[in-house]
Amino acid sequence: MTNQISAFTSLEELKTAAARLDSEDKLESYGALFDLPDDCIYLDGNSLGVLPVSAKKRAKEVVEQQWGRDLISSWNTHNWIDLPIIVGEKIAKIVGAAPSQTLCCDSISVNLFKLLCGALNMRPNRKVVLSQQDNFPTDLYMVQGVESLLSSQRCMLRTVDSNNLEASLNEEVAVLLLTQVNYKTGYIHNMAKLTKLAHEKGILVIWDLAHSAGVLDLKLDAWEVDFAVGCTYKYLNGGPGAPGFVYVAQRHLAQFKQPLSGWMGHSNPFQFSPNYQSNKNISQCLTGTPAIISMSILDAALDVFNNLSMLQVVEKSQALTEFFIAGLTALELDTDLICISPLEPELRGSQVAVTHPNAFAICQALIKRNVVADFRAPNVLRFGFAPLYIGFSDVVRALESLKQIIANKVYLNPEFEVKSKVT
Repeated sequence: MTNQISAFTSLEELKTAAARLDSEDKLESYGALFDLPDDCIYLDGNSLGVLPVSAKKRAKEVVEQQWGRDLISSWNTHNWIDLPIIVGEKIAKIVGAAPSQTLCCDSISVNLFKLLCGALNMRPNRKVVLSQQDNFPTDLYMVQGVESLLSSQRCMLRTVDSNNLEASLNEEVAVLLLTQVNYKTGYIHNMAKLTKLAHEKGILVIWDLAHSAGVLDLKLDAWEVDFAVGCTYKYLNGGPGAPGFVYVAQRHLAQFKQPLSGWMGHSNPFQFSPNYQSNKNISQCLTGTPAIISMSILDAALDVFNNLSMLQVVEKSQALTEFFIAGLTALELDTDLICISPLEPELRGSQVAVTHPNAFAICQALIKRNVVADFRAPNVLRFGFAPLYIGFSDVVRALESLKQIIANKVYLNPEFEVKSKVT
């Protein structure tokens, strides 16, 4: 689809091209599966996905019937107890993993703590956790927390520029911790290559898939990934605070041991033994009681991906972002809004990031016009393109609003400088 996008010289050319691309869109019908507010151009699916109709229906069912009427019997009658495995297997199909390696539980941060401790324990003679300087902060915070817990003799964070990652892989490094798609720029790491290079040095690799799952064609097994974490409330549309997921390659499960030995990770939790005996399968990554309501909603939301080709999703994702970048140039916005995302489609996640000194105010002005993007400090404006519910005509409407805001300096209005807790 990207080869159908060329340079444009006017808004009218963009509109004509958008109509043609929408008519050829193989994923156009998926928009009906989402409960998107009327007249809203939602370009923030990389922060919070839109509500699927199936999830809305399940929320009502699980609250009113399963919890409201069937009460505690639902652990068996509605199979609540197996939801972490059931949902994990649905995610496994999306990320290219065979069964019995992926589990839905907790959050990215908690799951990352489990994997970091377990991976370091598997490399007792090494202590360095290598990451990149602009990794998502919570990933770096978790390493810092582990370092303060275990001491720098067992865990030491080392961060480098992304261009220096390969050169920094050596026999001191125990774990390479990377986010596949950079949260600000959208740059995509070559997961297969970096994993292979790390393995050649005896390094275990943990991948954060927060901005990957649901928009990239992932092949965790084929690329011999060791461990991965991910969230489900972005492109997987699981809802705010939906539980994350954790992946442990089958070859590591017998040796891997995570430190949060909660009762649900016990080999027989309802035996209530005073001594912990770990499951040797992926269920060992469970800790406390699963968050049933949110996990049930996520379970329904993931049905959107049934029989969906991730290659088609990637193709449309690249086309949408390519079209948006071409539109910035056509409307002469590229001198005010400096694109920091890779220009090569294959290196760019499903977002386009630009910088501007007034990025926050521009974002607020767009939201006022029902075009929802998001801001990342200090000066980054991000546009996320969820291929299942965003069309090319939506992109044109967003560009048109952006042009009016920049041309008329609407962002200088004081109301757009007011910041809330969440920016």
